Amino acid sequence: MDYDDAYANAPYIPGADEYPEKWAARADAFRTTARARLDMAYGPHPRQRLDLFQPEGAPQGLVVFVHGGYWLKFDRKLWSHLAAGPLARNWAVAMPSYRLAPEVHIAEITGDVRASIELAAAGIAGPIVLAGHSAGGHLVARMLCPDVGLSDAVAGRLRRVVPISGLSDLRPLMNTAMNDQFRMDLAEARAESPALCADPLAVPVVAWVGGAERPVFLDQSRWLADAWPQAELHVDHGRHHFDVIEGLETADSPLTRALLDGIAS
Repeated sequence: MDYDDAYANAPYIPGADEYPEKWAARADAFRTTARARLDMAYGPHPRQRLDLFQPEGAPQGLVVFVHGGYWLKFDRKLWSHLAAGPLARNWAVAMPSYRLAPEVHIAEITGDVRASIELAAAGIAGPIVLAGHSAGGHLVARMLCPDVGLSDAVAGRLRRVVPISGLSDLRPLMNTAMNDQFRMDLAEARAESPALCADPLAVPVVAWVGGAERPVFLDQSRWLADAWPQAELHVDHGRHHFDVIEGLETADSPLTRALLDGIAS
């Protein structure tokens, strides 16, 4: 297998180069109208910041959305518009940035996401739902692994986790050129792979993936659903890696319903 090609999304998505500009424009427009606390620090590094979007009334609970970019690029400000669906259903939405490889290892990025969730949870009462896209899907799934060390108070509030086109077994990525920046050895790849976590927290998981994704992303979501008894696989037919997240912009989309329907306080 050519692993670099297998894990490359953009060459197989028409107009792929236009997506970041579209995301940025929609996110910027959304931030001008949203009720938000921006640039909240959860650590000393400039990237250890989150934005917290709040609904008009008292929040039903907290959604944390973690962005992707292969742990190498992007930040929270590209995705603000994806808070619109949960906000319309009266949920607060936190969106963290985190440090990137090669400055830090993936294990340290996992620690950043844990710290960001702890900070956001301290300010919003009620149930907590985690969602993340691509590398962000990996990071939210990792939160259910006991070694991550979420506080008991926060872990006890988790109600659902939705990795969207997430990465669950990092060992294949050791065979890509990206590993020159990840600097993963086999021990870290195993430790950071949710699908290899033998005793995850008993929180329901929906492994959501686009039906038009590269085959390895379908595999990665399937591996998590097969590995965890509380996880189910959902294939969003016709969606590719860049548009599979768009449902989060609307309150009644299948993706937003999968995230929030039936969540009780």
